[in-house]
Amino acid sequence: MTTALLFATGAILIIAVLALVYRIITLVGIAKGDEKKVSSSNKINAAIFPILLVVGFGLIYWSYNDASQYFLPEAASIHGKETDSLFNITLGIVFAAFALTHILLFTFPFFFQHSEKRKAHYYPHNDMLEIAWTAVPAIVMAVLVIFGWRAWSDITAPATDEAIQVELMGKQFAWEIRYPGKDLKLGKYDVANIDNTNSMGVDFDDVNATDDFMAREIVLPVGKEVELKIRAIDVIHSVFLPHFRVKMDAVPGMPTRFKFTPTITTEEMRKKTNNAKFNYELACTEVCGYGHFGMRKIVKIVTQKEYDAWLQKQKPWLEKNPDYMAEWEAKKSKDSVAQAN
Repeated sequence: MTTALLFATGAILIIAVLALVYRIITLVGIAKGDEKKVSSSNKINAAIFPILLVVGFGLIYWSYNDASQYFLPEAASIHGKETDSLFNITLGIVFAAFALTHILLFTFPFFFQHSEKRKAHYYPHNDMLEIAWTAVPAIVMAVLVIFGWRAWSDITAPATDEAIQVELMGKQFAWEIRYPGKDLKLGKYDVANIDNTNSMGVDFDDVNATDDFMAREIVLPVGKEVELKIRAIDVIHSVFLPHFRVKMDAVPGMPTRFKFTPTITTEEMRKKTNNAKFNYELACTEVCGYGHFGMRKIVKIVTQKEYDAWLQKQKPWLEKNPDYMAEWEAKKSKDSVAQAN
């Protein structure tokens, strides 16, 4: 295989060198006046341009169709459909500009190939043309940016009171997940509280934290707004839920947030994709270290009934760690005495 590749490479280089030598000889002949300025190579080169144009667009079409099997399925969130719409509009505008410029670029050499019967017109400058090709792209870009800003402002706006709060904390190399308990409010946290047991640094002096529970996977009800409260403990991570078109960095010392509303359950998406093993997932899209590949969590979108049944099975973190509260109170008491002295 290696020998064949070397031979093929050598053959290509030899052909390229011969073509270059032929071109140099032709130009020298023209300079001496021995040959006509317009040779057969002029027509050949001119004809090659539209051929390359057709072949190029054919390859683009083939590449797009071949890669389509790896495209994400339809967006599984309300804002995701708007995000996809903005993406498709932008892609359409960019491709239209690309197609137009390349059609002109590859057809002009054919229609305006050199001819001794025609003299080129000297046209150095046109103010209106300069203004047009500067203003039109600027206006189009401004409109796209405005629509993108409106979509971003909507998904980062404060969530409603009925929204489900879920806290995600990234660390090397895992995601910690915390849900509020029956009070539907997440308790406060303090990084100073993080230890081998209390990995998320929950502040149990806050009454809202006493019924919070940790989960191994993310389970959410369909059709209900979700507010993700995002943070990191060591380096920058990134919350990426591709099927919901959610992406937000998790930055140490700078909590971030994102809201979205799932619209398709896991079971429904399995039927839509004809894939019984399909799962939504959470991944980290920052290269956060050697264990980055392991930062993956399954996300389950279920019906409200299934979600309520799942909630009933969850126990508050303190109930699973009964000795921790005693240690917490003892530590607080010791700190209070130390401050008093």
